[in-house]
Amino acid sequence: MPCSKLDWLESESAMVGHANSSDAFSFISKGWREVRDSADADLRLIKARANSFKNLATSFDREIENFFNSATTFYVPAIGSGSSPPAEIEFVKNLQLKISADRRVYASPSFSKKMLEKLKPRTRIRINLSSIKNAIVSEVEDGNGLRKWNRVRFGEFWGENESEEGKDVRVWEPIQALKTRLREFEMFEGFKNSDFVKKVKSSLRSICKDPEDSKEVLPLDVSELIACLVRKSGPFLDQIGISRGIASVLQSTGYCYDGGFWTDHTKPVPSDGKRHFAIVTTASLPWMTGTAVNPLFRAAYLAQSAKHNVTLLVPWLSMSDQKLVYLSPLTFSSPEEQEVYIRKWLEERIGFKPDFKISFYPGKFSKKRRSILPAGDTSQFVPSKDADIAILEEPEHLNWYHHGRRWTDKFNLVVGVVHTNYLEYIKREKNGAVQAFLVKHINNWVIRAHCHKVLRLSAATQDLPKSVICNVHGVNPKFLKIGDKVEEDRKLGNVAFSKGAYFLGKMVWAKGFRELIDLLAKHKHDLDGFNLDVFGNGEDADEVQSAAKKLELNVNFLSGRDHADDSSHGYKVFINPSVSDVLCTATAEALAMGKFVVCADHPSNDFFRSFRNCSTYKSSDDFIAKVKEALENEPLPLTPEERYNLSWEAATERFLEYSDLNKVLNNDRELESNGTDGKTISKSILTSSLTKAVDGGLAFAHYCITGNEFLRLCTGAIPGTRNYDEEHCKELHLSPQVENPIHTC
Repeated sequence: MPCSKLDWLESESAMVGHANSSDAFSFISKGWREVRDSADADLRLIKARANSFKNLATSFDREIENFFNSATTFYVPAIGSGSSPPAEIEFVKNLQLKISADRRVYASPSFSKKMLEKLKPRTRIRINLSSIKNAIVSEVEDGNGLRKWNRVRFGEFWGENESEEGKDVRVWEPIQALKTRLREFEMFEGFKNSDFVKKVKSSLRSICKDPEDSKEVLPLDVSELIACLVRKSGPFLDQIGISRGIASVLQSTGYCYDGGFWTDHTKPVPSDGKRHFAIVTTASLPWMTGTAVNPLFRAAYLAQSAKHNVTLLVPWLSMSDQKLVYLSPLTFSSPEEQEVYIRKWLEERIGFKPDFKISFYPGKFSKKRRSILPAGDTSQFVPSKDADIAILEEPEHLNWYHHGRRWTDKFNLVVGVVHTNYLEYIKREKNGAVQAFLVKHINNWVIRAHCHKVLRLSAATQDLPKSVICNVHGVNPKFLKIGDKVEEDRKLGNVAFSKGAYFLGKMVWAKGFRELIDLLAKHKHDLDGFNLDVFGNGEDADEVQSAAKKLELNVNFLSGRDHADDSSHGYKVFINPSVSDVLCTATAEALAMGKFVVCADHPSNDFFRSFRNCSTYKSSDDFIAKVKEALENEPLPLTPEERYNLSWEAATERFLEYSDLNKVLNNDRELESNGTDGKTISKSILTSSLTKAVDGGLAFAHYCITGNEFLRLCTGAIPGTRNYDEEHCKELHLSPQVENPIHTC
């Protein structure tokens, strides 16, 4: 339970102390009447059932009597024979006599009187409410003769101090009887010392305004008490034949749901006036992918202004997964070792030492999806005191199987940045149309449940709720420096580009290699003397190279390398035929280095259309014309505006503007200048009440579904990723997760 709940209990306890005691006793009296009426109704039901049994017994007697009569008349002895009745008939007669004797006993008035005495209601208990009052509070007089109420401590009321020497503790008789019954109940092994009993007592202590007595075990809220009670009642439910469906659901979904349909909490901002940014992404260096590189630069440039505290949360992979994802021999034995590598790589490229924190969450690599999926609740790796503004890089990816606290419940503002066009990749698979339809609606679902605002890098992505289109990515400053050097060489009269065209990217069919092979094969004879160098590694490398060799294409395949490597500086034209990208980072890097870019007329390239060195083609014939034109001419130098638009400084400004963070931060400054406390964000201004209710319902439904392991596996989750495993516990120094905890903070 969060600390705020304890504060609430203390404040509630203080308020109860000033309330009128008569109201409390009237409430107890009303509750007792309801219990009494319920007991009377139960007794009436028992009597009705007893009468039904009596009627059944009477009908059974009639059947027995008919049976005996038929048996007596059935036997007809032969005339003149001296034979005796068969033994069977004698047995029936003896049985008839025995049953007749029993019937007389049970039908006697004395037996009925005894049964009715046992079933009739007891004498109604008369409760003297003043005794209850005296058991809880005692009226005493102070030194001035004024009367006041002296509160009895919970321990005294419960009788926990009876064994203290020299202390006469008088316990009200009904309470003493209740304690006796509870002691008998506690004879069951393990029940007295169970977590449930401790937490129930702790909750009662908090009600009785003894917060100092309840520090060891946090009190449960109502939902947690019910959940625990259902689990503990398993054997009893089995005995009485009641289905344990509720208990099964609680067990399969793990700990209690923290969110709500209309949750509208406000989170405090640190006292130093800085806002906390938590950037959560789905990949990490040394995996050279967009979701590893771009969030790293975003964290550095957000923290550069020294106005914000920034934490970058990246996945940690076990050694077996590292060997599948990272380039050998780049593996890490500890998160600290990987953090050193990440910081060194970043500082070499940005030219300054950024001040932000790097944290790790457990992740597992999915070979089928070729991506990293979180293990456990990722949101718990951001401390509550830092839960201010969350930036979810690939929010749909992070939340497909997220089973934990709702992001919008924990953070004041949650902004998602969509990097990948998943629908385009899925459509290329078997039964891709059906899968894409399902994934499309799942993405809409998780975005509504977990984000306040979503930024799409281009119109090539799925049209998601709460989204706007804006490129919030920049290029590594190193590429801009390479472009500056090219311009200096041109001014000195040196040859800036000595090579022709090239393509660089992960070698999988979906990354544009299918389109590239088709274009070159169709116009093989139209590009006489044209040679294309291709850099890349990937799962489909063998197939791509085999296809190019079979078609006798003039393509030279080279191993993958950093785009800023010296070997790529001399190329003049970068060709990118991909239509699956959202926003190709390599295209932006090529423009920053002063090269020509030939790319498809596709929404993913809308941002680059305004650059003079970018040419887009609409058909295969147009592709040939654009390539020839680029090879025959020299690129133009970048204008100051083009250069700035490619930088991370401009990308950070666009991010703050389109995510509405500028409004939030400026509003804080205005409130502070007016002398108003501007350190909270009211979530009520972000969405309407109805929309929030619907989104909360979607979040709750998603939470229930992702809590069931069978449903997780059916939708493609990695087995055992609802919680992190023992290997992650050792490597990240985490406490082992309880499979079915009855209380969470």
